[in-house]
Amino acid sequence: MTVRRAVPNLRTSEPERNREFYALLGFEEVMNHGWIATLASPAAPTAQISLMAADLTAPVVPDMSVEVDDVDAAYGAVRASGAEIVHPLTDEPWGVRRFFVRDPDGRVVNVLGHRAS
Repeated sequence: MTVRRAVPNLRTSEPERNREFYALLGFEEVMNHGWIATLASPAAPTAQISLMAADLTAPVVPDMSVEVDDVDAAYGAVRASGAEIVHPLTDEPWGVRRFFVRDPDGRVVNVLGHRAS
C-alpha cells in the first residue's frame, strides 16, 4: 500500500475568511463541495489543506485525510489491529471510497482512495 498524500482538515465556521487567509500563503482552491474546500499549492499540488464546516455523510469532521492506493487493504490492516473504526468503509457519491479510524491519541483519520470512473 502506498500513501499518495496526507491533508490536514481544518474545522471552520468561516471557510471564506480561511480561504482568503491561506491564499496569502500561496494556496489556491482546487475543489469545493460546499461543505469541504481543498486548497493546494500550485507549485506542489500535493501540498494541501482542507477547510470543513461538517462532513456530509460521516458523524465527525476528521482531523486529517490520508489518500492511499488501496483503501481496502488499509481497512483490513486497521480492522486487524483493533483500532476504532469511526465511519465504516463506504463508497461516497463524490467518487471516493473511505473510512474513518481513531489514532492512539484520539485524532480521527479519513482514509480514502479515489474510485475509477
